[in-house]
Amino acid sequence: MKQIPVYLFTGFLEAGKTKFIQETLEDERFNQGERTLLLLCEEGVEEYDPTRFAGSNVFIHPVESEEDIQADALEAALKECRAERVLIEYNGMWTLDSLYQRMPENWVVAQEFMFADANTFLSYNANMRQLVYDKLKSCELVVLNRCQPTVDRMEVHKIIRAANRRCDIAYELPGGTVEYDEIEDPLPFDLEAPVVEIRDEDYALFYADLSEDFTKYEGKTLRYKGLVAKSPRLAGDNFVFGRQLMTCCANDIQFTGLICRWPDAARLSKGQWLVVTATVELKWHKGYGKKGPVLTVIDLETAEPPAQPVATFY
Repeated sequence: MKQIPVYLFTGFLEAGKTKFIQETLEDERFNQGERTLLLLCEEGVEEYDPTRFAGSNVFIHPVESEEDIQADALEAALKECRAERVLIEYNGMWTLDSLYQRMPENWVVAQEFMFADANTFLSYNANMRQLVYDKLKSCELVVLNRCQPTVDRMEVHKIIRAANRRCDIAYELPGGTVEYDEIEDPLPFDLEAPVVEIRDEDYALFYADLSEDFTKYEGKTLRYKGLVAKSPRLAGDNFVFGRQLMTCCANDIQFTGLICRWPDAARLSKGQWLVVTATVELKWHKGYGKKGPVLTVIDLETAEPPAQPVATFY
């Protein structure tokens, strides 16, 4: 089955999605005659001007509600106009899971962009954190429009990086100039130290960084505080060690941990706080069902819970 590329534009009302899509479809470098289905999932202040598109090959199809996102309906809209690709202006109040879980199987997201008004971004995040995180977590580029000098770029940067460590961040100034975020994100611990000390407040960042690239932790010796978890699937000398982690809000708190090996693991109690020093080996383990980091404990000691038991990025 032929794959259909999808270009996804997310964000909230008056974030600049329509303007960007309009300009994209006017650009002959992008619009070279391919039959294109444009799904409109919200009505903004601006309207499209199809007369300015580079060709008459764009077919606009409104999607009235989140419940209307169904694979059969989307496939029917595509076939009706015989489109080769899809652009989606997505409603900021709808979750991306609704789209990802219901898209036709052969629709593949080629690029995903998130748009926001730089002057209201912090307010949106404070009041609708879950929806903001939903739009940030998988995008490749965040575009912050109408950026005034008063915008706290460091705070914006921290919020975006807590959700997505890989996307580019661009600020569009009132005059149309674009500046890219070049704030560096050095790790708050030294991976070259003989023992890599992970502070309580840095666990979330440590776990996210480890999950992105296991290989740079192989052979390292780590020391950090966490909770003991047990699983009947693990052998007697194995246990899981980690923290409860909140990525976005209280609804998404989950336990995140790594498999550890210690001869006296049976003596440990579920929910017990420890400080563990261990070496990391990257290997297949049945607890992961794949290759992953396995910690061999060198030393452990009982500990008091951290000041903030649930780890967060902010």
